[in-house]
Amino acid sequence: MDDDSLEDFEARDVTLDAITKVVHVSGTGPAVLVLPEMPGISPQVARFARWTRDAGFTVYMPSLFGRDGAVPTVDEGMAVFRKACVSAEFRAFAANESSPVTLWLRALARRAHDECGGPGVGVIGMCFTGNFALSMMMEHAVLAPVLSQPSLPLDDPAGVHVAPAELRAIRARLEQEDLTVMAYRFEGDRFCRAQRFAAFADALGERFVSRVLPSEAANPDTPPFFAAVVASPHSVVTAHLIDEAGQPTIKARDEILSFFDRRLATGRHDLS
Repeated sequence: MDDDSLEDFEARDVTLDAITKVVHVSGTGPAVLVLPEMPGISPQVARFARWTRDAGFTVYMPSLFGRDGAVPTVDEGMAVFRKACVSAEFRAFAANESSPVTLWLRALARRAHDECGGPGVGVIGMCFTGNFALSMMMEHAVLAPVLSQPSLPLDDPAGVHVAPAELRAIRARLEQEDLTVMAYRFEGDRFCRAQRFAAFADALGERFVSRVLPSEAANPDTPPFFAAVVASPHSVVTAHLIDEAGQPTIKARDEILSFFDRRLATGRHDLS
């Protein structure tokens, strides 16, 4: 597998709250933020972003860590992972706190909504950024949050990585506006375990809609970082997705895109 040039995306320097980050933008229609998984915007993350764009959305894919478009090797991926774990932007071991970078991402959601219009914004967080999609519900523009294998905090399988006051406010908003949160994981994922989904369900009730895929549905042919470091079924719509009709991971992808469509293209709110 080769690195992805991302040449069909516009790389923008976006400054919000006096912080500048590169955001890769492509498409037309309501905005969806695709947050990269560890260790960065891999070709598989970009593939999911293109699927989202081709489904009728403007994709905003912020560069949060790693080398954009790179196939993750073991050494480079581990270096990115270690740096993120000690970064002030990410609180990788905090069970009851939201990472500071979510404030910047909320501002990006507001910017994206202003630029694209429509009922609101969708967001999918993956792995290291999985929980961020829930924290971003503190931004009113976000209507369609998806948590794909949310992996923080790293040292507490039942931790949710969202401040308690925010979690209460998010549940109230979900109920008041008849919204839901979609969440996905593999049964055998050692970074996103059943305890975390149970904690989310306890905090959010029926507004938390989870999907647990069987481990055997994961693609065994993955880039070196995932094979050597992740070493378990993990990335539902990226590295471990099997791109064949009828596969559980393809069904998950299609459900996510349909979720975005219902919330953003039609504005219809339901519990699926």
